[in-house]
Amino acid sequence: MVNVFYEEAGALKVGNILADNTTSLQIESVHGKRSKIKAGAILLRFENPPMHEFMQQAQEMAAEIDVDFLWECCEENNEFTGQELANDYFGHTPNPVEIAAITILLNQNPIYFHKKGTGRYKAAPPEILRAALASREKKRLAEEKQASYVQQLVAFELPDTFRPLLDDLLYKPDKNTIEWKALEAACAATRLSVPRLLEQCGAIPSTHDYHFNQFLYEHFPEGTSTDSLPSDFHRTDPEDFPLAEVTAFSIDDAATTEIDDAFSVTPLTFGSFRIGIHIATPALGVAPDSLLDKFAAKRLSTVYLPGRKITMLPESVIQHFTLSETRRRPVLSLYLDVADDFTVTNTLSRIETIEVSTNLRLDVLEQQFNEITLRENQANYPFAHELRVLWDFSNKMEKLRGKDQDINSEKVDYSFTIEQDRVSISERRRGAPIDKVVSELMIFANAEWGKQLADAGFAGIYRSQGNGKVKMSLSPAPHQGLGVSQYTWSSSPMRRYVDLINQRQLIALVSGNPPAYTREDDALLIAMRDFEMAYATYAEFQRGMERYWCLRWLLQENINTTGAVVVKENLVKLDRLPLIARVPSLPDLSPGTFVTIGISQIDLLDRTLHASFLGKRED
Repeated sequence: MVNVFYEEAGALKVGNILADNTTSLQIESVHGKRSKIKAGAILLRFENPPMHEFMQQAQEMAAEIDVDFLWECCEENNEFTGQELANDYFGHTPNPVEIAAITILLNQNPIYFHKKGTGRYKAAPPEILRAALASREKKRLAEEKQASYVQQLVAFELPDTFRPLLDDLLYKPDKNTIEWKALEAACAATRLSVPRLLEQCGAIPSTHDYHFNQFLYEHFPEGTSTDSLPSDFHRTDPEDFPLAEVTAFSIDDAATTEIDDAFSVTPLTFGSFRIGIHIATPALGVAPDSLLDKFAAKRLSTVYLPGRKITMLPESVIQHFTLSETRRRPVLSLYLDVADDFTVTNTLSRIETIEVSTNLRLDVLEQQFNEITLRENQANYPFAHELRVLWDFSNKMEKLRGKDQDINSEKVDYSFTIEQDRVSISERRRGAPIDKVVSELMIFANAEWGKQLADAGFAGIYRSQGNGKVKMSLSPAPHQGLGVSQYTWSSSPMRRYVDLINQRQLIALVSGNPPAYTREDDALLIAMRDFEMAYATYAEFQRGMERYWCLRWLLQENINTTGAVVVKENLVKLDRLPLIARVPSLPDLSPGTFVTIGISQIDLLDRTLHASFLGKRED
């Protein structure tokens, strides 16, 4: 029986001939499979040894041949077949097994022997062979190193070379590196995620820092330090502007250092009065296109998260312009002349300086200025009379905007306090008198200044709302949610870049100077687009970190059962926390239903928990 040694799809095979049709043959393999092959694929015909022994003998012989010596036997620049090379190598007419052994070796070593067609080869040139061998050795060493890394990682030991690469591996890995390939293989072997495996290796000592550093890695790759920034911003001299004859005060929470706004109330004749809204003016010190301006344009907003913040402006600039008490500071003031029925009869904008009398803090002021003290006409606290005037004015403004005074009465804000790695979370009902006073004055200022810019033909960045969608644009448009004809952000220039831009325009308008920007200025469009993206990203990050600290609080207080209220479907909001959880076992209950849920399996890396339905409450 005649057998053949042939090549098919790059592989070397044997079979016996069932039919020979000159140009093609019918072949039966060792395993009985029948196939049709072309005559050109036949490398060798043989009768002995038997087909089932042939390949084994040929492979064993090939394993004993030194491939380097075989390469040296080849004639440079000449093509050859396995049979031709076998003649030279063995020094006699080779038998079928010897021919097959040489052919197998040629086929298995493409870096030594370049294939030129079915059964034909050519020896690699020396310089190409040296480069290929060096590359192969490099790959072998890399594979050994990778295997060593996998062995360490599976044993939950972190290789030393991983330490400087941890941020890259966690947040944006280069999947072509051996470190990533080793980490991926170790994850598959341990059935753990990358963060979980690295945590087991001691590479994530702080789950908080894992989340915080991911944000910095993606959005602050150069870090948050401002030490390298120049401090040569224009330091305004208080004597450059007149001192306002008002007694001003600010209202902020205890942690605020960027005090953007202050207020004053000055009596006029016949029961009328003048309200002053005074906004800090960093635009006087940070010039367009300066290094500080480019720095602020890159950050675009202050980033807030529980326990810390990343300011938009360097601390030196903030301290120079913040409206700290008893310090004279330049401001952009909006004065409202208000009749005894709280109707605004006139407005006036002015650049001046003020000396804030007191920085009122929310935690203290809320105990003094609230619905109860207003109802009982208590006035035994600082600025009680002025706050009462502003309260009555705010109610009038809210009514003129067509807004329901109780719209926020059921909403709750949450404050996070982090001290020595312990978290306290407090609730605060939104829409308290302090909130209304501050928000109504800010709405009035932003709407009025937006109108002034539009009337003067000055470009500005506006916020509008229609059909429930809020957007930013360079054209004034109604803000249906606030009930105003136009609205521009200009009251927080130390915290938001669009406010800084709008303040430059307002200062130019009030000073009688040309605007800093025109409607055709690309800087406005770029700043508006970038700000919207950054603001949304920062808000999402803040929500994520608040969720993290809510989970930390549950662990800290050892909470395993808590109340909640159904939001929709199987989502509930936990009591006392701004935390939404999915409850797979929740029955079909109406939104607003009070329930009791069980809490378990809190995972700070994934920021998840397992919640189970325990029953309804009749709260």
